[in-house]
Amino acid sequence: MNDSCNDNDHQVSVQLALDEAVCARAAGIFRALGDPGRLKVLTMLSKQEMCVTEIAISLDEQMTTISQRLKLLKSERLVRSRRDGKHLFYSLTDNHVLRLVSNAIDHAQEPDD
Repeated sequence: MNDSCNDNDHQVSVQLALDEAVCARAAGIFRALGDPGRLKVLTMLSKQEMCVTEIAISLDEQMTTISQRLKLLKSERLVRSRRDGKHLFYSLTDNHVLRLVSNAIDHAQEPDD
């Protein structure tokens, strides 16, 4: 049994698991989640699909601000949109996003040790 923390087999398996492109993409997701305004938008979209106007009114924000947030969230594949006439409706991309947001909120609500 090798008690060393420098086990070569372990290092190789960890290096293979940490593909550079995947790590960069994951970091982008966490950057997108790192803004309180964007996190509020994601929390709202976790409840229901909404258009930009509905989100802006609910958060008392400018539509341009909400549109910029949604653009970044969409670029990180956290939200998707569908057009209905003149309106774009946004929703979370999938359950992965819902779990990310829920876990972040749950963790933030835990008491400090």
